[in-house]
Amino acid sequence: MMSNTTPQLDALDQKVTRVFAGKVVRKDLVRTVKVGANVPVFVLEYLLGKYCASADEMTIQMGLQVVNETLAEHYIRPDEAMRAQSKVKERGRHTFIDKVSVRVSDSDYWAEATNFGHRYVHIRDQDVHRYDRLLTGGIWAQIDMRFLWDEATHGKNPFWIEELTPIQLATFDLDEYRQLRREFTTDEWMDLLLRSMGYEPATMDRRLKLLFLMRLVPLCEQNFNLIELGPRGTGKSYAVQELSPYAALLTGPTTVPNLFGHMNGRQKGMVMIWDVVGFDEVADLQRMPREVITTLKTYCESGQFQRGQEAMSGYASLAMFGNTQQPVDVMVQRGHLFEPLPDVIRNDMAFIDRLHFYLPGWEIPKMHNEHFTDHYGFVIDYLAEALRELRKHNFTEIVGQTFDLGSHLNARDRKAVLRTVSGLIKILHPHGELSREDLEEILTLALEGRRRVKEQLKKMGAFEYHQTSFSYVDTVSGEERFVGVPEQGGRDLIAADPLAPGTVYGAAVNGAGTVGLYRLEVTVAAGSGRLRPAGGVSGTIKDSIQRAFSYLQANKVPLGLGRELDTSDIHVQVIELLGHQVDAELGVAFYIACCSALNKVSALPGLVVVGDLNIQGNVRPVASLIEPMQVAMDNGARKMLIPSENRRSVLDVSADVLEHVDAIFYGDMRNAAFKALQV
Repeated sequence: MMSNTTPQLDALDQKVTRVFAGKVVRKDLVRTVKVGANVPVFVLEYLLGKYCASADEMTIQMGLQVVNETLAEHYIRPDEAMRAQSKVKERGRHTFIDKVSVRVSDSDYWAEATNFGHRYVHIRDQDVHRYDRLLTGGIWAQIDMRFLWDEATHGKNPFWIEELTPIQLATFDLDEYRQLRREFTTDEWMDLLLRSMGYEPATMDRRLKLLFLMRLVPLCEQNFNLIELGPRGTGKSYAVQELSPYAALLTGPTTVPNLFGHMNGRQKGMVMIWDVVGFDEVADLQRMPREVITTLKTYCESGQFQRGQEAMSGYASLAMFGNTQQPVDVMVQRGHLFEPLPDVIRNDMAFIDRLHFYLPGWEIPKMHNEHFTDHYGFVIDYLAEALRELRKHNFTEIVGQTFDLGSHLNARDRKAVLRTVSGLIKILHPHGELSREDLEEILTLALEGRRRVKEQLKKMGAFEYHQTSFSYVDTVSGEERFVGVPEQGGRDLIAADPLAPGTVYGAAVNGAGTVGLYRLEVTVAAGSGRLRPAGGVSGTIKDSIQRAFSYLQANKVPLGLGRELDTSDIHVQVIELLGHQVDAELGVAFYIACCSALNKVSALPGLVVVGDLNIQGNVRPVASLIEPMQVAMDNGARKMLIPSENRRSVLDVSADVLEHVDAIFYGDMRNAAFKALQV
């Protein structure tokens, strides 16, 4: 029964029911009608849109009664299979709603009506040819079933599908959809789409709204590869599973024939049949054959694949969903964000590089009642048709009219970003009309999602994927703007303003090209000239700091710091900013931080120090400058203090990095302190 409390209609509800009359439904009705029936949302909304698409409460109540009666009479529960078969036998025919799939057996097509509980139902060849999805996963449909004695099987298979009507719209007018979009502001349209998905936008900030809408991009953009990893209970696979009859969700390993078709060409694969193929619970794909990933890798790049001697094409987008087992900050510090993937995928970095967007599922809240809307939204079937029609269109060229992409984006990065932008424009601005500000917002999100993929590849594959400083250039002002990823700090890790005396940034690189970025904080307290490292300072870092302190003690009189060091203890804390756990040598950075604290003088703003020293105070160069300068620039550095012995290494650094980060060279410790401090 429906609740006696009628939701209060707001201005958007009134506008939606007027502009899209007959194409919207109140979303609380879906939850009311479902009453335990395991029916997909688009099936329920098909009925609700047919009988309850009105703002008049009396009409809704009457329509709701019809929907309930239709479900009671025509929807078959799995435990009522024998009862449904009996109805067909006794009446000669019966119409009901069920999921139908088709297989080939003994050169004949046989349909299986899932809840009807019969695997050998006769179906006309013309229906199989008309609805290809019957052969790959099946479709929900209204079925007119007839009972007819079959002499050939002595009555063993007496059920015949006389009429099959898929649960979907018969026609859709994209021009009308685009024209009516102009009646709404961007904010109104965004909220309408979220309500159409079943969510209440009043509980979300703008970024969260965009992340929810990103889940729709595979439904409207051809050959788009999305991955979302995050905690359980956030509805990751909901869009693929419930919001379109043109999407299929796999919940376990699959095979090459299932995805790409049989060699003999008798059966098409899922990527040729469905608009989206989703993989839920990706951790369970560990047993998936290696050849599936190999073929998917080719498909994700070009949309093509080889079956026998034939090169074939598909247009299905791929969406992968998985659960994270740890908080994101732990994943960032101790590993990478692709750890939830099974080995068969995680070990193939070339496949991961073909992912267009990594949606940060840890930013999506777990779903509670307050997150679901009671207001009007599109009938899901109508929205699904709109998204499907928009797949035929392309908005990738819109970016180039206003912005250029930065130099660190290679061809694969650019394709990923432009496809994401195109998909979001189709969702938010299907008419292709949007302001510079709206385009910039979409472009920024697209760059972030692709950069998240590259940042993790950089962790997994070291320097091969080092160019992650993603940016875009305003073609009018010429200003270049960099886009970071929130979980790694982005551009703001290194402050542009002067730091307090005793605070210095340092960097180090290991043999694999992984960079550690650190903030050293030195404080001076009354004491007897002892070094007091914080509890987290250990290993190589502690050894290098101890050497630098020994050099400082041995040269305190020439440096004019004898009295200060004799009556003070040096406390040092080292904070790792990127979580890369590099065995870092930070002796020079610590030495400069001590000089800064003892002299009460700040280091240069935006400065990062590299290099180490031995016990005699001789400067030791870094193994490579390419990686630390790149990471320093990505995180906001303006200057880098570099050992003179690395002067020739600067020739290997890209011009883009050198344009943003000034190289300052030092040959000894006195020179390093003089150039680093604001004296």
